[in-house]
Amino acid sequence: MSAFGPNTGPVMAEDSGMMSKETGRRSGAPGEPASKDFQKQLAGYGLTTAEILYRRPDHQWLLQTYVWQNYDLFPKFPELRRFLAFWTEKLEGPLHSVVVAHSRLIKPAELKAIDGEFRLH
Repeated sequence: MSAFGPNTGPVMAEDSGMMSKETGRRSGAPGEPASKDFQKQLAGYGLTTAEILYRRPDHQWLLQTYVWQNYDLFPKFPELRRFLAFWTEKLEGPLHSVVVAHSRLIKPAELKAIDGEFRLH
């Protein structure tokens, strides 16, 4: 099985995990720490999407949309608040409105402890 990465040649996959271009090892291999995104999900972070409407700096009557997506904590959204603070301080184009959607990707019922691992092949 092969896949193409961005601006790269084929990356070969082994079993169900993809091979890392940098290390030459299968991602998620035993002994490797989980990804930072997965660790955030276990810590309670969920996927947050914000649709940001803002006024164009050159044409204040015209609204434009920007979509922001990151892992964040409900209900205070510290990452989104940090991004919006950056926007108001550093970017032109005043904010008009922000619509937020949030979903925890790992829910308590979906996480089960196992005591062994079975490998085929």
